Amino acid sequence: MKKSLITVTTVLSLVLSVHDIHAQTVVPTARPRVTRTATPTVSPTPSETPVPTVEPVPTQRPDITQRTEESVGPLEKILKEESLGAVWKAPLKHVIARAVKNGVPANTVVLLLLLPVVAAFVAGARHLLGLQGFGILLPAALAISFLALGPIVGIGMFLVIIGSSTLGRMFLRKIKLRLHYLPRMSLLLAFTVLCILGVLLLGSTINVSGITNVSIFPVLFLVLLSEDFIRVQLGKSFHTAVNITAQTLLLALVSYFFLTLSEIQMFAIKYPEILIGGVLVINIVLGKFSGLRLLEYYRFRKLIKK
Repeated sequence: MKKSLITVTTVLSLVLSVHDIHAQTVVPTARPRVTRTATPTVSPTPSETPVPTVEPVPTQRPDITQRTEESVGPLEKILKEESLGAVWKAPLKHVIARAVKNGVPANTVVLLLLLPVVAAFVAGARHLLGLQGFGILLPAALAISFLALGPIVGIGMFLVIIGSSTLGRMFLRKIKLRLHYLPRMSLLLAFTVLCILGVLLLGSTINVSGITNVSIFPVLFLVLLSEDFIRVQLGKSFHTAVNITAQTLLLALVSYFFLTLSEIQMFAIKYPEILIGGVLVINIVLGKFSGLRLLEYYRFRKLIKK
């Protein structure tokens, strides 16, 4: 009995001791494996910088009728760089240089020098080609008007003035108002001026470029053309007036493009004696010409063939 009790006590003591040893032994706990997931690096998205849109600035054409840097500067530069030489060799060049030095605009001098050239061209077109026009001064004046207004605005104003004067004449004929020539022309001029004011108001409202800077002198030249147009209508016919007016407009447009050539302007201010001398020779040759004109060859082609 004693032995059994000793055995049980020994077993219990062993069990308790094992339990204490197991309780005191620290069981290492497995550390959780930290898996490092690669965090995506957020790269900064490049912000789109707004690209400024450069609007094209309309290049203004140099107006030789106005005293601007674009029109006067190159001409005055040529006068300063050119050697004048002796007075007896180039007297006109010395006069021009002195006038520009005293304040006369160089573009005005160039236009004055080119007016005889335009007149010689109109005379040549009449005697060699057979183109008719309202005299020799009016096509040159229209060319100057187109220089100041531009060809598009100039032709537009031209058509408005011709149309308004024709409508005014038809209205006076409709109401059978008999008047002398000068009062009738004065009434037509008043009606034409009202139409021009309406066109200027309309053009400034819809922002038509070039129509708001219209000077009185180009418009005056166009009104003079309308007077000749009405005079031809009264003397001949509407068809003849339209034909002569169209040929005058053609001569004025060709003269306008001739005046806008910078090479011609440079030549006029560098060699004015040669320019004027050439115009004199051309006019003398044209004055002696007595043959058929080019349009007359076409007009009488059947007789020429026979």
